[in-house]
Amino acid sequence: MRRTNKFFLLNPKFVVVGVVAAFAVIIGIIFTSGPTLFSDTPGGSIFSPSNSTFVILPLEVELDDITVLEATEDYAVLEVKFLLTNPNEKAIIVSMVKYSLYEDDDRVYISEIGKRGSGEGMVVGSEYFTLLHESPTLIRDKITIKNDGKKPDFWEALKNNNPNWKIEGEAFFNLSSITAGGENTVLFELTK
Repeated sequence: MRRTNKFFLLNPKFVVVGVVAAFAVIIGIIFTSGPTLFSDTPGGSIFSPSNSTFVILPLEVELDDITVLEATEDYAVLEVKFLLTNPNEKAIIVSMVKYSLYEDDDRVYISEIGKRGSGEGMVVGSEYFTLLHESPTLIRDKITIKNDGKKPDFWEALKNNNPNWKIEGEAFFNLSSITAGGENTVLFELTK
């Protein structure tokens, strides 16, 4: 009677060794290919090849509104609203919008919406905004300004709800892929 090689096929040790070897080969391919294996940036990847040059368009930032919610002799509460639009075909992540608020060229407040990590371009927790293509997103910031008594004209304009606002700032964004390039920045200056 002839003996078959069923021993090799049914032995669990050989099955485990085969699975481990397959994972080692897959991990080796990923490490040697780097981010180009899954990249959605120039040159594409094995999953989404690209024959054209990929350009990341800058995020569009508009001032939707600045509303004086409350103004007393001691403080004022404002709501600042930005409208963010992604002109890119792919989704982007906005990690932070940092801005300075001016009234008649006098800076009255500095604020930021969102948060950047300690590493360059790193997104922290859930304090970021994902923007789809051509789908404007409204973000808000509620701020409180204390009256230091040094700018009575500004405080009077706040109480009458007629200040001359200007905002200068920058927004930090990147593609919504973990492996996609570095962080991008767009500077903006807006008036109301």
